Amino acid sequence: MNKFSLRYIIAAMTVLAGGSSVIYNATAQPSVNNIAFLALGDGGYHVDYPKTKHILNPKTRTEFIAAEKADWLEEHRPLTEFNHAPIYVYPNSDIATEQSGAIAVGKAMAELCTSVSCDFAIQLGDNIYPDGADANDGKDDQKRMDDLILAPLKPLFEQQPELIVYSALGNHDWKTSRKGVALQTKWMDAQANFYMHEKGYYSYKQGAPGNDVEFFVLDTNMLLAGQHYYEVPLREDGSEQGLASALANKQASIEDIEKHETPINGEDHRQLAWLANGLKHSSAKWKVVYGHHILWSIGGSKYDEGHVLRRLILPELCQYADAYIAGHEHDLELLTDDCSRVLPGNNLPKLPLIISGAASKMRGKHTPFAEQQERRYAEYDLVWSKSFVWGFAHIELNNLADELKVGFYTTPHSGSGELVKERTFSFKHRSK
Repeated sequence: MNKFSLRYIIAAMTVLAGGSSVIYNATAQPSVNNIAFLALGDGGYHVDYPKTKHILNPKTRTEFIAAEKADWLEEHRPLTEFNHAPIYVYPNSDIATEQSGAIAVGKAMAELCTSVSCDFAIQLGDNIYPDGADANDGKDDQKRMDDLILAPLKPLFEQQPELIVYSALGNHDWKTSRKGVALQTKWMDAQANFYMHEKGYYSYKQGAPGNDVEFFVLDTNMLLAGQHYYEVPLREDGSEQGLASALANKQASIEDIEKHETPINGEDHRQLAWLANGLKHSSAKWKVVYGHHILWSIGGSKYDEGHVLRRLILPELCQYADAYIAGHEHDLELLTDDCSRVLPGNNLPKLPLIISGAASKMRGKHTPFAEQQERRYAEYDLVWSKSFVWGFAHIELNNLADELKVGFYTTPHSGSGELVKERTFSFKHRSK
């Protein structure tokens, strides 16, 4: 008997559109009144698994920081705001790289869950840096996944042995090959504390019927890989440059999609149909969608993808969902979209967009870009953000108050794992 039929599953059924499972999970059974979970993203980075460019072109601490500053200025970010992640220097060398916060974040989450309910967790992709499994780097994939996915979360599992992490795929998980994606899903299937459907997208339910939530987990890399779009640099003032202008100035480049990422037999379109059908017909009180890539953000380097993904899924989210949760940007952000562009005249509450991508890496805010976004897009609002941090989110669906509450937490650069509470926000239930 597998891990779910033996310990966790109350009931399961198959959704005809897409064929992915809808699971009612008995793990740490949520109360009738509250469903609470952790949201962590981009946690799969460790200094023992560096990028190839860092291996081929090693840098000292001074050189590493200088390169970070050069990239910062190239992206037209204010020099007065320049910062960088904590630096790790490899033993018996002067070679430096970015420190990982994964172990510290795992400790901080475990600390939080001693005082609040953590019924389960969601993992927002980029679970394996830099190139996913099957990376052809001489490293054992079993150890790679034990090190990058399992090890940081052991403090949580020691406290709550039956806690399940429902995982999504990110662009780094897809980096090397489809075999690498399959190896990750196979590894998770063998773990007591992880779940990911072999398709990469799936749905599951938590809570008692009538006061429950249905989660729709997207493979956003598959969705984006099925699109033809350009990467366009920002103007010096942080505003978006039009494609025609960028092409004329030879600044636009077609987004590079590896051959193995290209959707097969319309699998990206099937995923979109599955999402639309699932959201429309879901019987759950709450509907929450999550995936790796952002719809809006303040980082300044992912906005092209945001344009594409908004076109693909925002109409359905605006009409049926209570929130969209993502990683990809290595920071913590809370934004909203009032849906006026895709649902003109609607009177629904604003759609919360939660970004929790700071579980092992960190990135800075592009302040000029963030300011330009608010000027240009009336539907968009930046509620709160914190950059150059390691951290995560804790989300609670309160059935008595009929509201979604999201709390953001960080942990110090020292790597101590100390828990630091940042801010908490509430949003009214919006789905029908």
